[in-house]
Amino acid sequence: MFDLLALEAAASRLYRIMPPTPQFAWPLLAARCGAEVWVKHENHTPTGAFKVRGGLVLLETLQRARPGLPGVISATRGNHGQSLAFAGARLGIPVTILVPHGNSVEKNAAMRALGARLLEYGADFDEARQEAARLAGAEGLVFAPSFAPELVLGVATYALELFRGAPGLDALYVPIGLGSGICGCILARDLLGLTTEIIGVESTEAGSYGKSLAAGRRVTLNSAATQADGIATREPDAAALEIISRGAARVVSVTEDEIAAAIRAYWQDTHNLAEGAGAAPLAALLREKGRMAGKRIGLVLSGGNIDLALFRDWVLAGA
Repeated sequence: MFDLLALEAAASRLYRIMPPTPQFAWPLLAARCGAEVWVKHENHTPTGAFKVRGGLVLLETLQRARPGLPGVISATRGNHGQSLAFAGARLGIPVTILVPHGNSVEKNAAMRALGARLLEYGADFDEARQEAARLAGAEGLVFAPSFAPELVLGVATYALELFRGAPGLDALYVPIGLGSGICGCILARDLLGLTTEIIGVESTEAGSYGKSLAAGRRVTLNSAATQADGIATREPDAAALEIISRGAARVVSVTEDEIAAAIRAYWQDTHNLAEGAGAAPLAALLREKGRMAGKRIGLVLSGGNIDLALFRDWVLAGA
């Protein structure tokens, strides 16, 4: 797909707009997990999530390929849309975003504040994505998917930073939404010639990738009823599924209660607020605590964009 020079060049372009995010080894997390734990803080990007990296690389690529780009359109539960809106504002590209009805109020507000035209459609992400593809043709806009090679290249820059900043990781836990994050980690690991296990994490309420890997084919679910909206995917992306099947060690499914407990653990041990998808890797490590005892582990805290009401009702209610 890409070589190491391309990945490093993408990182250099990003650093003109945003700095690298930190990776820290937190002692209280280590004590909780029984392992050396390095957290990659993608909750510290300009949009509060890792997706901004991919959005910037994708829109730069589209603009070079199509001077006078009329605008892009996409669907999101929040972080992908924020990344496109952020990039569009800096590159002068109009951005339209479709979200499902009942989407995060605070993520919707953030996308509008970044300049996006926001439309509500459908009951979930997959229905909003289908309508966005239809509108792209109807309005002459370019559809910006949630999974594409340029998105993978952009988000792989955080894995490059982590692997170089915390060398010798035995395993890295990564949440799976549509797949750009985990595929970026697999890309960076392979380009660096490392042996780190890449472990995908999903919700038991949205286990489309785990079920697809077990079946050896794409499995579409009837619903993705997880409160961790960043990993609420009913239908796997075919290209992402192929990369994950070849490059990931396994996929771990965690419950809603385990995710909520991991959000609380992040706050208690690091004073960082994680959204559901961002805390899912910690939930998976705690599930596999015995298996990972004494090892050097990476966790991607992929974002911190959780609504206050959801944090109160889901996370604090079980405290």
